[in-house]
Amino acid sequence: MKAPKRLINRDRSIIPACDVPLDLFEKIVKETADIDGIGGYKVGFVLGLTYGLPKIVEITRRYTDKPVIYDHQKACTDIPDTGVKFVKTCKDAGIDSIILFPQSGPVTEKAWIKASQDEGMAVIVGGLMSHDGYVKSEGGYLADESIMEMYMVAAELGVTDFVVPGNKPADIKRIRSNLENNGVTPIFYSPGFLAQKGDIKEAQDVGGKYWHSIVGRGIYQSDDIKDAALKLTKLL
Repeated sequence: MKAPKRLINRDRSIIPACDVPLDLFEKIVKETADIDGIGGYKVGFVLGLTYGLPKIVEITRRYTDKPVIYDHQKACTDIPDTGVKFVKTCKDAGIDSIILFPQSGPVTEKAWIKASQDEGMAVIVGGLMSHDGYVKSEGGYLADESIMEMYMVAAELGVTDFVVPGNKPADIKRIRSNLENNGVTPIFYSPGFLAQKGDIKEAQDVGGKYWHSIVGRGIYQSDDIKDAALKLTKLL
């Protein structure tokens, strides 16, 4: 298999999920930027819509050049044409990578991935989520078999970075197997730990060599953010 390109230089890392006010976001970055096992920072709509992505990037760059990953929660659910505008907005703000969940179908998925690639934007594609009631078999709206298609379409377009739910190790194993059987060495980014009952070590064991655990409340709700981050990096 061809070795994947790397957004994060480490094979494994912890990525703080920063769905927090601006002052707490700066505190998280300031207190964790020098920790080797911290691979980057995932920011969502709370920061993006309240303060603007350029401001978030500017604050991050005061302390580190580690990648800023924007999770629009959920991007890639509109018509194909809006992908170009979304990607350019993120690129112009200084965002390093975006997370896409192509729930609008393959036409939109392909268009948004192509827009990302044209802008040189690193793209991470997700399909399955960590909460209950998402797929049809669990009372959700999405057909179970369509989830794997989201990953495979992305892989066919050269994507190597994928979001998988850390609290569903059997699904991680299945997704990994399908990707590897199609010649892709996946780099996984995974939420769903601690507050959502996932076990980092168990998920890593089935996730393969390239693994980045996304942790939100386990870091930002801690009384000692730096200590919490350090303890998590020891699990890598």
